[in-house]
Amino acid sequence: MNFTNQSYIFERYRPITSMFEEFSPVGVMAEKILPPVWYIAGFIGNPISAFIWLGQRMRRNNSSAVYLGFLSLTDMIFLMLNLMYLLHTTWGYKVYNDHVSCEIFLLAYYVPQYLSTFLVMGFTVERYVAVCHPFMKEKWCTVRKALIIILFLSTFSFLLASAHSYLWAYHTDMDVCSHRQNVDSDFITWWILITDVAVFVLVPVIVLIFNVMVIREISKISKNNVVHRQQNRRGNGVTSTVTLLAVSFYLILTQISATVVGLLHQAFPFGDPFMSDEDIRKDQTWSRFFTFQDVRKVVEVICLSHYAIYFFIYCATGKHFQKEVLYLLTLQGRLPFLATMLSTKRRKEHYTMVSTNGCAVSEMYTTNMSTTI
Repeated sequence: MNFTNQSYIFERYRPITSMFEEFSPVGVMAEKILPPVWYIAGFIGNPISAFIWLGQRMRRNNSSAVYLGFLSLTDMIFLMLNLMYLLHTTWGYKVYNDHVSCEIFLLAYYVPQYLSTFLVMGFTVERYVAVCHPFMKEKWCTVRKALIIILFLSTFSFLLASAHSYLWAYHTDMDVCSHRQNVDSDFITWWILITDVAVFVLVPVIVLIFNVMVIREISKISKNNVVHRQQNRRGNGVTSTVTLLAVSFYLILTQISATVVGLLHQAFPFGDPFMSDEDIRKDQTWSRFFTFQDVRKVVEVICLSHYAIYFFIYCATGKHFQKEVLYLLTLQGRLPFLATMLSTKRRKEHYTMVSTNGCAVSEMYTTNMSTTI
């Protein structure tokens, strides 16, 4: 066989996206079809969610709203970066194929991924404290504390992601942004393995554990008839629990699935790069590599949805969030025909965790009737 650059597959297929279009078209097609759906949903839903959660009515004395508001902003930033990533890797546009820009982009790309997961954990732990340790709520579950914790999580995410600016570099000979050649490959492998498992597997599992404890506590309180409301005796507790479950389980499902397929790529290496196209199609190693790439890309683009659809989860499970969305749709009551269809009165709802008669916690639901929408 003639081992020249002309027979080298990474020389024949430039950009490298053309190689995947030739040998693993299913994954490439999935990356071109599904992400635009998530972008449309996320670029619309995330700003609305951030606006509502960070609005004065929602964030007043409600630290959880602060976490959810910054989560929406973080997810929106990631979707913007992911759009650039897919333009580069799937569509063949050289967005960050250059020295410096390669390192900077990979740093920026990982920060919102880490932060999004940490914010869900922060919100979950905060709710655990409020429900299971109500006497610590006034100290830890405040808007000021939430802002401090978010600042800490943002800084930690940046520091953790900064390693990628060292691990990645632009390679002029192959015209790709890939792992830095002068860094030990075993170190890169272990760093990615440890950080991905810690952030995208261990943290979701911790979220699951805290959520189970919260749900058990709410269930115990409900059975003891400690949950008091002025209206809709069970609605708020059930709605809060359903929202908590939906967000956390969707995060767990998507993050762990995407991480597992991402880590498995080491088990499916590519074959001899000096084979001809005909030999590559017959080669078992290359076939396994491209089949895995198809599966990996399909799973990853499906799991990408969790950065885009929390808005719809909030709408489906949160009654107060629904009212805020409808209030925005009526332009704060300036569209009478929509206001008539939706409601004649708008409720200002406020949720607080309080202690009652020495019991662990009770969730009080207060409603004030306000003017017409």
